Amino acid sequence: MITRFTGNVWKYGDNIDTDVIFPGKYAYQKMEPGEMAKHALEDLDPEFINKVKEGDILVAGKNFGMGSSREQAAAAVKYAGIRVIIAKSFARIYFRNAINAGMPAIKSPEAVEAIENGDEVTVDMQKGEIITPRGTFTFPPYPRTVMDILDNDGLINYIKAKIEK
Repeated sequence: MITRFTGNVWKYGDNIDTDVIFPGKYAYQKMEPGEMAKHALEDLDPEFINKVKEGDILVAGKNFGMGSSREQAAAAVKYAGIRVIIAKSFARIYFRNAINAGMPAIKSPEAVEAIENGDEVTVDMQKGEIITPRGTFTFPPYPRTVMDILDNDGLINYIKAKIEK
């Protein structure tokens, strides 16, 4: 179980919709994870995929993931290397899709205000802490079942593990 993540921040603004996270023109194409990752945030930040590193952290403003219920929007940033998303708020369906994909999505408006693009940030899932250069911010830790889904790298793997027991 990995419960502590440290990475560099990619920070974006409010109302980033699923079409910006993973463009709809690719939604009906069968893609392997690596190909899907190549299109993550391409319309918002064309350099993102060339510079993102495994374990980086995405930080956003209000209503991150608004728009369609496109599951690829959560998967694409994960496959690109993002380990955690911190936002002021999430669109309800995007939040659930992120958890289902095995990607922690943390609501913390105070942390988002303090974090700057490029900062190194640590997230401790067990303690419910976001440690930034400008302070430590708390969030309610996830319930055990949600942590189990994240520990199994997503809902499908979690269900498979339950069936196999």
